[in-house]
Amino acid sequence: MSIAFPIVPWGNGTNIYEVNVRQYTKEGTLTAFIQHIPRLHDMGIDVLWLMPLTPISVEKRQGTYGSYYAASSYVDIDPLYGTPDDFKELIRTAHLLGMKVMIDWVANHTGYDHQWTKQFAHRYRKDDAGNFTGLYGWVDVIDLNYDLPELRQAMIEAMQFWVREYDIDGFRCDMARTVPVDFWLEARSECDAIKPLLWLAECEIPAYHEVFDITYSWEWMRMLEKYMKGEAKLDDVKAVITNYAQYPAGARKLLFTSNHDENTYWGTEYEKYGVAAKAQAVFTCTWPGIPLIYSGQEKPNYKRLAFFEKDAIDWEGPVELHDFYKTLLSLRKSNKALQENASVLLLQSTHEKVLAYLCRRQADKVLVVLNTSGEVAEGSIDHPALTGKYTELFTHVPCDIKRTFNYSLKPGEHLVYYITKKE
Repeated sequence: MSIAFPIVPWGNGTNIYEVNVRQYTKEGTLTAFIQHIPRLHDMGIDVLWLMPLTPISVEKRQGTYGSYYAASSYVDIDPLYGTPDDFKELIRTAHLLGMKVMIDWVANHTGYDHQWTKQFAHRYRKDDAGNFTGLYGWVDVIDLNYDLPELRQAMIEAMQFWVREYDIDGFRCDMARTVPVDFWLEARSECDAIKPLLWLAECEIPAYHEVFDITYSWEWMRMLEKYMKGEAKLDDVKAVITNYAQYPAGARKLLFTSNHDENTYWGTEYEKYGVAAKAQAVFTCTWPGIPLIYSGQEKPNYKRLAFFEKDAIDWEGPVELHDFYKTLLSLRKSNKALQENASVLLLQSTHEKVLAYLCRRQADKVLVVLNTSGEVAEGSIDHPALTGKYTELFTHVPCDIKRTFNYSLKPGEHLVYYITKKE
């Protein structure tokens, strides 16, 4: 299997920030979110991914506001978020700062009272009694029928509308695995003909990299959760991330400690990883892949956000992890070892709960040592490739490392050492 599309040049080494517009501010509007864009730009964010902006179906709606993923239109903006001009202003603001904007695309299903259900009911899957139906057990949505060329073309035209009308820069494709990969091939070909885009698939099937630049890392996250519960060993986590390295050349994994589903249904990163939450965030920004930061993680947000209700993030007070993320994202821009074509070497640690690895490209190096446990960890790593004069990223303390590196780490402590050669 080969990659059919080269990634857009700005996609190399990028990062993504997921925007939950409803919960981001008390107002829950695009205009209110725009005020945060300069702050996110300063933090080092490259790409804003906005959760669906389309109106939400009323029929079989869950909760008061319903699911963002149960659309009643593919080409309208929910008035609760604002107007088309508000969205255009958001994109202009981001583009002026050199940032990009992706939208969430829900191709597998719509809500029960989507515009198409009246005029184009034949585009949907039906049960034996002729009723709308779905294959995945979601109570508020119904599935589209991708056996129909007409449906495929209508879906592509709706996607193209957002590229032409709003000048978006990419699609995050919801539940991409539930839609045939050959449809995505058609869609990317026709949308990229207007403007080259970044494509992110919510799935973990290597074959989908024929179309998509980035796929999710659910397998890593689920194994990590088992490890944190004592149901797996760190070697099991290492096996998953090692397997990711076997993906086709050019394939990239999205690495994250939270997103809209994780936060609501599985818990915040602090519930899942405890004192090691920041160490896992360091991993997502330094292991080969594309890091994702979810709305409010930089605050940090310690609460689960209600999915079907209005439940705003509390931005009162300082954004405590702004500099933490800014430091990590800046290193990705300045150090070749965290960029394209770098290699990564998993290091053997004498402490079973310490994850250590060395990223290298040319003369640049990044050494990462993470205590993934809630206890003090003491031990060492030994490898001839370690040798060099490093600087610790967060403390700026120089460190002359020989082939053996001894550590004593507090619970959840993270260390990042780097060598960046000037051109």
